[in-house]
Amino acid sequence: MTDGAGRSARTAIVTGAGSGIGRAAAIALLKDGWNVALLGRRIEPLNEVADDPAFAGRAFAYSCDVADARAVEQAFATIVQRFGRLDLLFNNAGVSNPPGPFEDWTPEQWRTVVDVNLNGMFYCIQQAFRVMRSQRPMGGRIINNGSISASAPRPNSIAYTATKHAVKGMTKSASLDGRKYDIAVGQIDVGNARTPLASRMEKGVPQANGEIAAEPLIDVDIVGQSVLYMANLPLEANVLFHTVMATKMPFVGRG
Repeated sequence: MTDGAGRSARTAIVTGAGSGIGRAAAIALLKDGWNVALLGRRIEPLNEVADDPAFAGRAFAYSCDVADARAVEQAFATIVQRFGRLDLLFNNAGVSNPPGPFEDWTPEQWRTVVDVNLNGMFYCIQQAFRVMRSQRPMGGRIINNGSISASAPRPNSIAYTATKHAVKGMTKSASLDGRKYDIAVGQIDVGNARTPLASRMEKGVPQANGEIAAEPLIDVDIVGQSVLYMANLPLEANVLFHTVMATKMPFVGRG
């Protein structure tokens, strides 16, 4: 199978592909000629992309909860069987913080964030490594979605921030461990993309000084193009950390 430029079609897995950043990245990859497996818990929004006639034969919707290690293993096996290899994992699936102050959370609320944002990301990295080290030609690329919160927290975000800080360490470690397999591992940190998760920022969100302030947003398609840029690099080059954000969002000093 080849893309529109006559190249052998490359295959990507995008987790959390049903909406927001994952959907934008999946569409950007598809438009560039990639085969894309769209993973998410709800199959309906995945099918909305996969059923587009423009992507016929190259888009594959697959329902998968990344917090379930066995489900992730089955998903990767099914996708590799369908497309023959794996060139890219955009490790994007994630959930936001539970509501309210963390001292009122239940253990289950904490574990839900850890299970998806950290454990789920690890399960996907693990399966990607197993595929990429065994295929011929060997290698591939993994891009983890880290978030600005991998560096700087927001108020009342301890679960989300803790997991995203952990993702940053996981990116560094996997990048090191991937060298011997020609696996390039990097991370994209996104600040204020216009998604259902971030739309509330235009109405005002808590700031570090206790004020409520509206924050600017960028079009989510800009993030999709950033993922595509990282994905299309030759494997001898890697963007270890890439930050794309609204120019005027509070990040540097969080103010």
